[in-house]
Amino acid sequence: MLIRLEIFIKRKLRQAFSSYYIKRDIAKLKNTNFVLISRNCWGGQAYQWLGLPYNSPFVGLFLFGPCYMKLLRDFDSYMQMELEFIEISKYADAYNNHPIALLGDVEIHFQHYGSIEEAREKWNRRKQRMLEISKENYFFTICDRREVSSLDIKEFHKMNFKNKLSFSFDKIEGLTNRQHIKFIRDPSKKNGSPPNGKKRFKLSFLYFDLIHWLNEENVIRTRFKD
Repeated sequence: MLIRLEIFIKRKLRQAFSSYYIKRDIAKLKNTNFVLISRNCWGGQAYQWLGLPYNSPFVGLFLFGPCYMKLLRDFDSYMQMELEFIEISKYADAYNNHPIALLGDVEIHFQHYGSIEEAREKWNRRKQRMLEISKENYFFTICDRREVSSLDIKEFHKMNFKNKLSFSFDKIEGLTNRQHIKFIRDPSKKNGSPPNGKKRFKLSFLYFDLIHWLNEENVIRTRFKD
């Protein structure tokens, strides 16, 4: 009984904490018509946190590193292509229990969609919304998960995108803390897999100011300096 009460109290405290900061961030946000390009659920979580419509088709899905890098290298061309759904991923570590599509030769996993029809309809609707927004207001992110290497992240920062931000758990030489956020590992989670996009979104609040990045287009650190 005491354990259940403790869990209940912790849940209520987390809800109150989130509610306070959500309201604060929404009040501080001036730039409300931005596009987030993310290779996992990080971007979708940001839109949800701020109570904004999804101005990006990169929501509820993920891409393996090689395909994400290929997409970014020729982003405009790929975004003119139509989805072609397939049954089996080319990646050995992939699950095939969700819709999978090819955008040209780029493989996209619609992890949080129940059907091909839903994935196609929402992708096209949100892509159209994205294309109506100036590219000056696009924000690109990448993280070191699902075959994204340190070399990929370095290449990412050389790409001709105005607003770029990367996350990793390993130090990457040559990147400044105005470009790249290095998370501190939790020593209690030995040999565990890196957090997914949802968990990384919550974790990122400890390291940089999301609202400042969206408003001012530059990264400022918050809690940890190194």
